[in-house]
Amino acid sequence: MQTEGSFQQALALHKQGKLDEARVLYQQTLQCQPRHFHALNLLGIIAMETNRPADAVKLFENAILTNRQFALSGITVANAVEQPNFSDADCSSDIQPVALQADYAAAYYNRGNALIELRQFETAIASYDAAIALKPDLVKAYSNRGNALHELQRFEDAIASYDQALAIQPNSVQAHHNRGSSLREFKRYEEALASYQRAISLEPNLKFLHGQLLHMKMHLCDWQDYDAEVAELSARIERAEAASSPFSVNVLLGSAALQRRAAETWVREKYPAQPAAAILKRSRRAKICLGYFSADYHDHATMHLMGGLFELHDRSQFEVTALSFGPYSEDPMRRRLVAACDEFIDVSRKSDREIAGLARSLQLDIAVDLKGFTQGCRPGIFASRAAPLQVNYLGYPGTMGAGYMDYLIADRTLIAAGAESHYREKILYLPNSYQVNDSQRAIAPKVFSREELGLPPVGFVFCCFNNCYKITPDIFALWMRILRRVEGSVLWLSEDHPAASGNLRREALRRRVSAERLIFAQRLPVSEHLARLRAADLFLDTLPCNAHTTASDALWAGVPVLTRPGETFAGRVAASLLNAVGLPELIALSGDQYEDLAVDLATDAQRLGRLKHRLTQNRLTTPLFDTRRFVRHLEVGYSRIYERYQADLPPEHISVT
Repeated sequence: MQTEGSFQQALALHKQGKLDEARVLYQQTLQCQPRHFHALNLLGIIAMETNRPADAVKLFENAILTNRQFALSGITVANAVEQPNFSDADCSSDIQPVALQADYAAAYYNRGNALIELRQFETAIASYDAAIALKPDLVKAYSNRGNALHELQRFEDAIASYDQALAIQPNSVQAHHNRGSSLREFKRYEEALASYQRAISLEPNLKFLHGQLLHMKMHLCDWQDYDAEVAELSARIERAEAASSPFSVNVLLGSAALQRRAAETWVREKYPAQPAAAILKRSRRAKICLGYFSADYHDHATMHLMGGLFELHDRSQFEVTALSFGPYSEDPMRRRLVAACDEFIDVSRKSDREIAGLARSLQLDIAVDLKGFTQGCRPGIFASRAAPLQVNYLGYPGTMGAGYMDYLIADRTLIAAGAESHYREKILYLPNSYQVNDSQRAIAPKVFSREELGLPPVGFVFCCFNNCYKITPDIFALWMRILRRVEGSVLWLSEDHPAASGNLRREALRRRVSAERLIFAQRLPVSEHLARLRAADLFLDTLPCNAHTTASDALWAGVPVLTRPGETFAGRVAASLLNAVGLPELIALSGDQYEDLAVDLATDAQRLGRLKHRLTQNRLTTPLFDTRRFVRHLEVGYSRIYERYQADLPPEHISVT
């Protein structure tokens, strides 16, 4: 009875959120009764609640293996800490066969959740399968099984698992929500939108779904109720509600203050700083050890920009390690990057905490996060402190809103003096542009005819190869005014999704522009895309989120870019690139100026020709595409922040001149 008394006290403390005290009493229970199912199961839940998934797996496995005579109703007790009407009678020792089966289903389910935290997705799926075999109506097991399949990029299987959950419980909010996310990755955008809408109808304040739903509509160029939905999202973020992922906010909203607030809310809810072993101060070494963290070490836009950087780092001053947590890919870019680094480590099978621990064991001085909050990101690595200095660079155009990120690499065009308050990190300002470019990028020798590109034989070609979710109603209306003013011109866009293309054509007709004047291009290998870009006359940028890699693609191919900067990092990138390539006159300061300049360039062949000639000259002489110069500046920045660290000074804004 003393054992049961300790257990009941532990359970009461657990319900009150006093986890440390509950843990002690559960452990006392196990000292007297080592195979007490509930003590093991609930200790496992505490391990999960305190971010110790490896310990949780062991505890759940012990619970599964324990003598069945000690098993109580696992599902009832596992949920007890959330059930205010839970009574001690629910811990009755009277064992019923159905309760026993539920016990072990719950333990397998909990084990699956812990394995997902450890990124052991295949094993997690097997654990959920075992739970389902014992309790075929366990909805959460189907849903979380779908999450594991999603992480393995088995999106079709994930959707089927969510469908199984919904067949049992049609109003499962999480199943609808997660199903939408897998449908999105599978590019079934219309179905994804329907799933998100169903989820939000069931739970109007579901965390982060408002931004997800609106971003999904932008993928489809579905602008119904756009102004009202953007206003509502802004108001929710202003109130610090968990309304949207930061990435969606960066694309949708042009307010730097709201972008910071959304990022801080996201970090608070999903990636708070984790207790980690202190990193002992290391004495100065001959080389600064850099660690670049990314999921994109393959044929990816980020690496097309960065390839030369890895090769040109000064190995007498820096040691370069790449830590890859993305999918394995055997392509030329991956081979190039592996060869360019002093060490290349695949950490895709490790948990965030394990990767952070590995980084500390490698004694990295500076950990550079190349993902931020973009697809495939792992902010939890940095929440556990991978290195004494942690830097946000390139992949995510804005603040991460996290106290554990020390620096953000930018330039004075992106973040002007006085705007630093919108960024949680200290700013490491580079001269010229923040964006690295690879001066060795190949442009295919093929010369495309206008006919094979689907372009008319004559007429001015405006283009924008940004993702269609960056196209807002305002910028599209401006483009249509330009087309109406430039007779015979066309707008060449990237084909992202048939529904999006159809919606844009309908919007063109609404604005008195023939749908045939919108031309949609299919994706091509990068070198061929750069070659076909030369068929365009002028690139028209978007706002509030600019062209980034797509702008440098156009400039590298010799196509001028017309932009209008906003107030955010993401909305000022193209201006940064134009300043660095010596074409500041292509930075319009208003919508009217943007429209008039586009029309003037399209109707004045000599003026456009002079501009293109200057771009051709500047391409290899100005800073934007001078990779070696950029790397030297970046290394000066790394050295400056490292010197502050060695001098026991906190991070501070730094300008490299």
